[in-house]
Amino acid sequence: MSFEKGIELYKSGKFEEALTIFNGLVKETPNHPQLHLNRGRILSRLGKTEEALVDFDLITSLEPYNTDFISDRAVVLHLLKRNEEALSELDRAANLDPKNPYRYSSRAYLKDRIGDLEGAIADYEKAIELDPEDAVSHNNKGLVEEKLGYQAKSKKSFEKADDLVGYKPTESSKQNSTSSEENSELPKVGSIPKEEPIAPVQKKEMTFNHFLNTLGSVFNNAHTRKEFGNYLKGLFGGKKSD
Repeated sequence: MSFEKGIELYKSGKFEEALTIFNGLVKETPNHPQLHLNRGRILSRLGKTEEALVDFDLITSLEPYNTDFISDRAVVLHLLKRNEEALSELDRAANLDPKNPYRYSSRAYLKDRIGDLEGAIADYEKAIELDPEDAVSHNNKGLVEEKLGYQAKSKKSFEKADDLVGYKPTESSKQNSTSSEENSELPKVGSIPKEEPIAPVQKKEMTFNHFLNTLGSVFNNAHTRKEFGNYLKGLFGGKKSD
């Protein structure tokens, strides 16, 4: 029974078996944050969100100033529809890490989902101020502006996001963007280069895939960021916003 075996089982979708291993590891080392972090993710994948929250509660109590753990916990709270608490956690992460643009872009995403559209735009603008080359924030800001009817601003945001990822639409692709096979080969806004191609920025809807790009980017380590993104994809991948 090892940590590596548990991770291997988790990655292969054998969540019950992975949970058995992590339960044993937690029993042996009760206060190890990484054990509870991974067990919480497995429990979330099994739909045992209340149990997962217990693990996230523990890791944030063990490391109360770890803003990555705080953001993880906010995701679980949002999954439980405890959005005020989730927002409070993202506020806390932003207060502890005010120079990190992704604290604001992740909070903006949640604000959009709960209907605070002006607040979402303000947070995206703060994220862009801190990181002007964050294409995800430009794109998602454009989507919120579109919801509010700010068509000129929305168009400008989308164009900026396109420019940052090097996408230059032709006249024909503008007219036939929904059917163009060439568009499907364009890089995903905010993704690691060469990972997964999708359609241009303007075609995107505000789904949890954007949340993966946004919240996943808080991690400085590329491997950790990818692992967290895979975890969230299992929870939310492909779902439309409520």
